[in-house]
Amino acid sequence: MDKEKVVKRVAEVRDFDEITAFLGSWGPYQRMVFLALAISILPNGFVGIYIVFVGDTPPHECYIPEESNISEVWRNVTIPLVTVDGVTKQSSCSRLNLDIVRNYSSQNILPDVHINLSNIPLESCLDGWKYSREIYLSTIVTEWDLVCDNAFKEPLTSSIYFMGVLVGTFISGQLSDRYAYLVGMMVLQTLAILAQVFSPSWEVFSAIFFFVGFGGFSNYVVAYVLGSEILSPRMRVMFCSLGVFMGSGIGQMAMPCAAYFLRDWRSLVLSMAVSGVIYIPLWWFIPESPRWLLSQGRVEEAEAILRRAARQNKVDAPDVIFSPTEVADAHERQQKKHNFLDILHSCNMVSIITLCSLLWMVITMAYYALLLNTNNLHGDPYVNFLLSAVVELPAYIIAMLLLRYCPRRFCQSSTLFLGGAIILFIQLVPADLPAVAIFLEMVGKFGITSAFCVVYAVTSELFPTVVRTTSMGTCSMAARIGTIISPFVIYLGKYYKYLPYILIGSLAVVSGLLCFVLPETFGMVLPETLPQMPRLRGLKHRKSSIKTDSPTEVKEDRF
Repeated sequence: MDKEKVVKRVAEVRDFDEITAFLGSWGPYQRMVFLALAISILPNGFVGIYIVFVGDTPPHECYIPEESNISEVWRNVTIPLVTVDGVTKQSSCSRLNLDIVRNYSSQNILPDVHINLSNIPLESCLDGWKYSREIYLSTIVTEWDLVCDNAFKEPLTSSIYFMGVLVGTFISGQLSDRYAYLVGMMVLQTLAILAQVFSPSWEVFSAIFFFVGFGGFSNYVVAYVLGSEILSPRMRVMFCSLGVFMGSGIGQMAMPCAAYFLRDWRSLVLSMAVSGVIYIPLWWFIPESPRWLLSQGRVEEAEAILRRAARQNKVDAPDVIFSPTEVADAHERQQKKHNFLDILHSCNMVSIITLCSLLWMVITMAYYALLLNTNNLHGDPYVNFLLSAVVELPAYIIAMLLLRYCPRRFCQSSTLFLGGAIILFIQLVPADLPAVAIFLEMVGKFGITSAFCVVYAVTSELFPTVVRTTSMGTCSMAARIGTIISPFVIYLGKYYKYLPYILIGSLAVVSGLLCFVLPETFGMVLPETLPQMPRLRGLKHRKSSIKTDSPTEVKEDRF
């Protein structure tokens, strides 16, 4: 094929948004897709982080059996006083040796009068613990004694959940264009949560929790990609902020309300499972992505969906939606199966996906660490979590406005700088001003949440359709590393209360600087093929000598 014919054929191949312009941007079809996908995310916010309440650790101390034959005077001093972060309180993990105390009590020897308490050796809580029931009737911590030597199991529970998310996002990165998979993950999440209600042990609870994470976040990624590819460019930004993330935020606001009235952990988890009924009607409202079908050479299926959409919008579809040249081009693409290895062939794509993965890792680690930390803040945990959820709504609105009117590098860097800097300032707040510290943490959460919303849009615009879901899945997998370690980031606070803030704030600020290296995609057409992918800032383009079969593609520099 000579050069003139190649140029002519390239000119005849329109981008997908141009092909589907006849549908309009906000008709009944687009509204149906927008609402259905947003509703599919609603239970994710409701159930996604219930471990904050189900796995919270209430105040506790060693249990002293009533039949110990110890006088009231000795019973009051058997739990020693310890100082933690400048606050003196009763120990949670030790007591005076009960045999010695019982002996002194039987001889009417009084503490601090006849004997110094510091001379009595300590022992662990051999008879279990007594837990405060002021806030919770029960949690998995109180049921299975996940305290003291077993305290590591509490953050490990969350990490196991996020390991399930990691595996789920890996698979969804390969299959996320198939809406049947989306519905399957909804069913898995609901059934797994229901099974948790009957957990006989922490080990069983955690094993099932893996599958809750596997199903839950898979449908999150799937819904995001479907909406990005089905909706028009004008509605894409709104969907990525007010659709997916706002749906999650509203669900998250409902969760502390349910937890407030259901203070037994099994009852709360049951309510999470019941919320899955909202998924049932969505099967009939969520279509496959015609953009992806076309990229796979499934032209007839893509055209059928578009004609059905035209009928819903009451507009006339063209007699020929895809030109013969576009159909031929689609069939050529079908012959070229794309996977993660295609990303590794290009220095540009490897560099971009590495930077994006780092951003996702830091942002999600910060986001979930701050979310998990709400029950460690001063005051009522239900109110603190509700404040943390409410703060997300304006964060999504700000993210939407930034994405609509501002360059992508500014959107991402400004939100990270805001969140990171404010979180670093928390350590400077005096201990007697807890309300100020909570306010700063909420402002920091606002910035990180906005960055969380922006990074989805930025990443989806950088990668072409043929590898977009694979790329999003890869970045989401990297993010899961951040979520897996986020519970242990909070656990560091047991050694120094400000260490989590220093770590989160520093990483957020450094990540904000990395954003300036990424390509700018503001106002650009969503790339369809590998050569259309924007180039990393400062990386020069070099034509490859490798020949290409498709006249619409030009090979990039390769390793």
